Amino acid sequence: MTASDAPGTVIVTGAGKGIGRETALALAAGGWSIAALSRTAADLESLGEAIAGRVGFVSQACDLADAGAAREAVRKLIAASTAPVTGLVNSAGIVRLASVLDTTAGILDETLAVNTVAPLVVSQEVVRHWLGLGQGGAIVQVSSIAARVGTPLHAAYCASKAALDALTRVMAIELGPKGIRVNSVNPVVTLTPMGEQAWSDPARARPMLARIPLGRFAASQDIASVIAFLLGPGAAMIHGACLDVDGGFRAG
Repeated sequence: MTASDAPGTVIVTGAGKGIGRETALALAAGGWSIAALSRTAADLESLGEAIAGRVGFVSQACDLADAGAAREAVRKLIAASTAPVTGLVNSAGIVRLASVLDTTAGILDETLAVNTVAPLVVSQEVVRHWLGLGQGGAIVQVSSIAARVGTPLHAAYCASKAALDALTRVMAIELGPKGIRVNSVNPVVTLTPMGEQAWSDPARARPMLARIPLGRFAASQDIASVIAFLLGPGAAMIHGACLDVDGGFRAG
Protein backbone atom coordinates (compact mmCIF):
# COMPACT_ATOMS: atom_id res chain seq x y z
CA MET A 1 0.00 0.00 0.00
CA THR A 2 1.41 3.36 -0.99
CA ALA A 3 0.92 6.53 1.03
CA SER A 4 -1.67 7.74 -1.50
CA ASP A 5 -3.64 4.49 -1.13
CA ALA A 6 -3.70 4.58 2.67
CA PRO A 7 -7.20 5.14 4.10
CA GLY A 8 -6.06 7.85 6.52
CA THR A 9 -6.23 8.20 10.28
CA VAL A 10 -9.02 7.04 12.57
CA ILE A 11 -9.44 8.58 16.01
CA VAL A 12 -10.43 5.86 18.49
CA THR A 13 -11.62 6.75 21.99
CA GLY A 14 -11.40 4.16 24.73
CA ALA A 15 -8.52 2.66 22.77
CA GLY A 16 -6.70 1.32 25.80
CA LYS A 17 -8.91 -1.70 26.47
CA GLY A 18 -11.67 -3.91 25.16
CA ILE A 19 -13.52 -3.02 21.98
CA GLY A 20 -11.55 0.19 21.49
CA ARG A 21 -8.19 -1.58 21.62
CA GLU A 22 -9.29 -4.40 19.31
CA THR A 23 -10.73 -1.86 16.90
CA ALA A 24 -7.47 0.09 16.82
CA LEU A 25 -5.54 -3.12 16.13
CA ALA A 26 -7.97 -4.22 13.40
CA LEU A 27 -7.87 -0.83 11.72
CA ALA A 28 -4.07 -0.73 11.86
CA ALA A 29 -3.98 -4.16 10.22
CA GLY A 30 -6.13 -2.68 7.45
CA GLY A 31 -3.72 0.20 6.85
CA TRP A 32 -5.37 2.98 8.83
CA SER A 33 -3.18 5.13 11.00
CA ILE A 34 -4.41 5.37 14.59
CA ALA A 35 -4.98 8.37 16.83
CA ALA A 36 -5.77 6.82 20.20
CA LEU A 37 -7.43 8.35 23.22
CA SER A 38 -7.69 6.60 26.57
CA ARG A 39 -7.75 7.51 30.25
CA THR A 40 -4.64 5.44 31.07
CA ALA A 41 -1.26 6.34 29.57
CA ALA A 42 0.14 2.85 30.19
CA ASP A 43 -2.63 1.32 28.07
CA LEU A 44 -1.81 3.69 25.24
CA GLU A 45 1.87 2.82 25.47
CA SER A 46 0.99 -0.88 25.25
CA LEU A 47 -1.21 -0.25 22.21
CA GLY A 48 1.54 1.71 20.51
CA GLU A 49 3.94 -1.19 21.07
CA ALA A 50 1.41 -3.63 19.60
CA ILE A 51 1.02 -1.53 16.47
CA ALA A 52 4.82 -1.21 16.39
CA GLY A 53 5.39 1.22 13.54
CA ARG A 54 3.26 -0.58 10.93
CA VAL A 55 1.15 2.58 10.52
CA GLY A 56 1.13 6.04 12.03
CA PHE A 57 0.29 6.17 15.73
CA VAL A 58 -0.35 9.11 18.03
CA SER A 59 -2.07 9.13 21.39
CA GLN A 60 -3.41 11.31 24.17
CA ALA A 61 -4.33 10.30 27.72
CA CYS A 62 -7.53 12.01 28.80
CA ASP A 63 -10.50 11.55 31.12
CA LEU A 64 -13.44 11.89 28.74
CA ALA A 65 -15.74 12.81 31.61
CA ASP A 66 -14.09 16.24 31.40
CA ALA A 67 -15.58 17.78 28.25
CA GLY A 68 -12.99 20.56 28.05
CA ALA A 69 -10.10 18.12 28.35
CA ALA A 70 -11.70 15.89 25.71
CA ARG A 71 -11.93 18.76 23.24
CA GLU A 72 -8.29 19.71 23.81
CA ALA A 73 -7.11 16.10 23.47
CA VAL A 74 -8.91 15.67 20.14
CA ARG A 75 -7.41 18.88 18.79
CA LYS A 76 -3.95 17.65 19.74
CA LEU A 77 -4.56 14.29 18.07
CA ILE A 78 -5.71 15.94 14.85
CA ALA A 79 -2.68 18.24 14.82
CA ALA A 80 -0.27 15.39 15.50
CA SER A 81 -1.66 12.92 12.96
CA THR A 82 0.59 12.42 9.95
CA ALA A 83 -2.23 11.15 7.70
CA PRO A 84 -5.56 12.98 7.26
CA VAL A 85 -8.24 12.08 9.78
CA THR A 86 -10.95 10.23 7.86
CA GLY A 87 -12.79 8.36 10.63
CA LEU A 88 -13.84 8.46 14.27
CA VAL A 89 -14.80 5.63 16.60
CA ASN A 90 -16.44 6.66 19.87
CA SER A 91 -15.76 3.51 21.87
CA ALA A 92 -15.09 4.76 25.41
CA GLY A 93 -17.74 3.75 27.91
CA ILE A 94 -18.39 3.01 31.56
CA VAL A 95 -20.98 1.08 33.54
CA ARG A 96 -21.97 1.58 37.16
CA LEU A 97 -24.16 -1.27 38.40
CA ALA A 98 -27.08 -0.17 40.55
CA SER A 99 -30.77 -0.88 40.81
CA VAL A 100 -33.23 1.81 39.79
CA LEU A 101 -33.81 2.69 43.45
CA ASP A 102 -30.07 2.92 44.11
CA THR A 103 -29.12 4.87 40.98
CA THR A 104 -28.10 8.31 42.18
CA ALA A 105 -27.96 11.53 40.22
CA GLY A 106 -24.19 11.28 40.50
CA ILE A 107 -24.11 7.82 38.89
CA LEU A 108 -26.35 9.03 36.07
CA ASP A 109 -24.32 12.20 35.52
CA GLU A 110 -21.02 10.28 35.43
CA THR A 111 -22.36 7.66 33.02
CA LEU A 112 -23.91 10.20 30.68
CA ALA A 113 -20.73 12.28 30.72
CA VAL A 114 -18.63 9.42 29.31
CA ASN A 115 -21.17 7.43 27.30
CA THR A 116 -23.18 10.24 25.70
CA VAL A 117 -21.69 13.70 26.19
CA ALA A 118 -18.13 12.67 25.28
CA PRO A 119 -19.16 11.19 21.91
CA LEU A 120 -20.97 14.44 21.15
CA VAL A 121 -18.01 16.62 22.16
CA VAL A 122 -15.43 14.50 20.34
CA SER A 123 -17.62 14.32 17.23
CA GLN A 124 -18.09 18.09 17.23
CA GLU A 125 -14.34 18.66 17.14
CA VAL A 126 -13.76 16.13 14.38
CA VAL A 127 -16.69 17.30 12.27
CA ARG A 128 -15.64 20.93 12.55
CA HIS A 129 -12.19 19.89 11.36
CA TRP A 130 -13.68 18.07 8.38
CA LEU A 131 -15.97 20.95 7.47
CA GLY A 132 -13.04 23.36 7.65
CA LEU A 133 -11.24 21.22 5.07
CA GLY A 134 -14.34 20.66 2.95
CA GLN A 135 -14.08 16.90 3.36
CA GLY A 136 -16.37 14.11 4.54
CA GLY A 137 -15.73 11.20 6.87
CA ALA A 138 -17.30 8.38 8.83
CA ILE A 139 -18.22 8.12 12.50
CA VAL A 140 -19.08 4.93 14.38
CA GLN A 141 -20.53 5.05 17.90
CA VAL A 142 -20.18 2.00 20.13
CA SER A 143 -23.61 1.71 21.68
CA SER A 144 -25.31 -1.42 23.07
CA ILE A 145 -28.46 -3.51 22.80
CA ALA A 146 -29.09 -1.99 26.25
CA ALA A 147 -30.24 1.09 24.33
CA ARG A 148 -33.43 -0.84 23.51
CA VAL A 149 -33.51 -3.71 26.02
CA GLY A 150 -34.09 -3.04 29.71
CA THR A 151 -31.33 -4.70 31.73
CA PRO A 152 -31.46 -5.09 35.52
CA LEU A 153 -28.90 -3.02 37.44
CA HIS A 154 -28.11 -1.02 34.29
CA ALA A 155 -30.49 1.94 34.60
CA ALA A 156 -27.87 4.64 33.99
CA TYR A 157 -26.11 2.58 31.31
CA CYS A 158 -29.33 1.85 29.40
CA ALA A 159 -30.33 5.50 29.54
CA SER A 160 -26.92 6.65 28.28
CA LYS A 161 -26.90 4.24 25.35
CA ALA A 162 -30.49 5.06 24.34
CA ALA A 163 -29.43 8.71 24.28
CA LEU A 164 -26.36 7.81 22.19
CA ASP A 165 -28.54 6.06 19.60
CA ALA A 166 -30.81 9.11 19.46
CA LEU A 167 -27.74 11.29 18.97
CA THR A 168 -26.56 9.01 16.15
CA ARG A 169 -29.84 9.43 14.29
CA VAL A 170 -29.82 13.23 14.61
CA MET A 171 -26.19 13.40 13.53
CA ALA A 172 -26.98 11.25 10.51
CA ILE A 173 -29.77 13.57 9.40
CA GLU A 174 -27.76 16.75 9.90
CA LEU A 175 -24.36 15.57 8.69
CA GLY A 176 -25.28 13.26 5.81
CA PRO A 177 -25.73 16.16 3.37
CA LYS A 178 -22.19 17.24 4.27
CA GLY A 179 -20.73 13.87 3.24
CA ILE A 180 -20.33 12.55 6.78
CA ARG A 181 -21.74 9.10 7.58
CA VAL A 182 -22.74 8.27 11.16
CA ASN A 183 -23.72 4.84 12.49
CA SER A 184 -23.85 2.95 15.77
CA VAL A 185 -22.97 -0.64 16.56
CA ASN A 186 -25.09 -2.19 19.29
CA PRO A 187 -23.37 -5.24 20.76
CA VAL A 188 -24.81 -7.86 23.05
CA VAL A 189 -22.76 -8.56 26.19
CA THR A 190 -19.13 -8.39 25.09
CA LEU A 191 -16.34 -9.97 27.11
CA THR A 192 -14.30 -6.86 27.70
CA PRO A 193 -13.00 -6.02 31.19
CA MET A 194 -16.14 -3.91 31.65
CA GLY A 195 -18.38 -6.71 30.38
CA GLU A 196 -16.77 -9.23 32.68
CA GLN A 197 -17.34 -6.89 35.62
CA ALA A 198 -21.08 -6.93 34.93
CA TRP A 199 -21.53 -10.53 33.78
CA SER A 200 -18.89 -12.66 35.51
CA ASP A 201 -21.46 -14.20 37.89
CA PRO A 202 -22.65 -17.43 36.16
CA ALA A 203 -26.06 -17.12 37.80
CA ARG A 204 -26.55 -13.72 36.11
CA ALA A 205 -24.95 -14.73 32.82
CA ARG A 206 -26.89 -17.98 32.31
CA PRO A 207 -30.32 -16.44 31.54
CA MET A 208 -28.72 -13.89 29.21
CA LEU A 209 -26.82 -16.58 27.31
CA ALA A 210 -30.01 -18.60 26.97
CA ARG A 211 -31.53 -15.73 24.96
CA ILE A 212 -28.68 -15.63 22.40
CA PRO A 213 -29.34 -18.12 19.56
CA LEU A 214 -25.63 -18.36 18.72
CA GLY A 215 -25.04 -19.45 22.31
CA ARG A 216 -22.20 -17.16 23.33
CA PHE A 217 -21.36 -13.63 24.34
CA ALA A 218 -19.47 -11.48 21.85
CA ALA A 219 -15.72 -11.07 21.77
CA SER A 220 -14.17 -7.65 21.21
CA GLN A 221 -12.90 -8.82 17.83
CA ASP A 222 -16.48 -9.52 16.70
CA ILE A 223 -17.36 -5.88 17.23
CA ALA A 224 -14.10 -4.49 15.88
CA SER A 225 -14.60 -6.19 12.51
CA VAL A 226 -18.05 -4.63 12.12
CA ILE A 227 -16.70 -1.19 13.03
CA ALA A 228 -13.93 -1.53 10.45
CA PHE A 229 -16.52 -2.43 7.81
CA LEU A 230 -18.70 0.56 8.67
CA LEU A 231 -15.73 2.90 8.27
CA GLY A 232 -14.81 1.52 4.88
CA PRO A 233 -16.08 1.96 1.32
CA GLY A 234 -18.15 -1.22 1.46
CA ALA A 235 -20.53 0.58 3.83
CA ALA A 236 -20.88 3.68 1.67
CA MET A 237 -24.70 3.52 1.72
CA ILE A 238 -25.10 2.57 5.40
CA HIS A 239 -26.01 5.71 7.29
CA GLY A 240 -28.03 6.43 10.41
CA ALA A 241 -28.12 2.74 11.36
CA CYS A 242 -28.05 1.32 14.87
CA LEU A 243 -26.73 -2.10 13.96
CA ASP A 244 -27.30 -4.97 16.38
CA VAL A 245 -24.29 -7.28 16.76
CA ASP A 246 -25.99 -9.66 19.14
CA GLY A 247 -25.89 -13.25 17.96
CA GLY A 248 -29.64 -13.11 17.32
CA PHE A 249 -30.62 -11.83 20.78
CA ARG A 250 -33.23 -9.41 19.43
CA ALA A 251 -34.56 -11.79 16.78
CA GLY A 252 -36.78 -13.56 19.28
